Amino acid sequence: MTVEPLPAPMAERRTEQLEDDTRVDALTGRLGEVARMVLPGGRLLEELRGRSIGHALHPLMTDMPLGAWIGATVLDLTGPHKHADAARRLVGAGVLFVVPTALSGLADWSGLSSAESRRVGAVHAALNAAAGTLYGTSWLLRRGGRTTSGVVVGLLGGAVVSVSGYLGGHLTLRRGEPGASGQRGGVEQIDDWPEG
Repeated sequence: MTVEPLPAPMAERRTEQLEDDTRVDALTGRLGEVARMVLPGGRLLEELRGRSIGHALHPLMTDMPLGAWIGATVLDLTGPHKHADAARRLVGAGVLFVVPTALSGLADWSGLSSAESRRVGAVHAALNAAAGTLYGTSWLLRRGGRTTSGVVVGLLGGAVVSVSGYLGGHLTLRRGEPGASGQRGGVEQIDDWPEG
């Protein structure tokens, strides 16, 4: 009796299609321009990539905004009006953590080893930007007393960041991208970045 292999899950199939989708190259080119403009070089770039801790910094940084936003979601689901102040503060804290988290992610992205990984990483970054914008909007709505609208927008942000997290996991676990720390034999210089 032969056992047929199970088909790959739909999310995996879609992500593999994304790896080969050259239409994403315009986005990777734009992200490369942003990286060249905002990322420092030298030792600071190496630190953003996790030099001092021995592995990529970005996965650790993601815990900060995600932890705050997950905490807010729990409060929203257990008593949105009762816990409105605490949830608003957590959403705001998560938004504040977006910038350092994005910088560490951009530093890792700039050292990815292939066009396929850069495509997935660029979509990951775009989704994270969208999620950060949604959570920022959620915070503004909550601050303006529109708690229910803020909760709905926050839940949408949570859905977007979940899809983005899947892509980040794909980069690490399926594509074998360790981030850009010394695990690949050194940190690439800023001038060596591939175009788009």
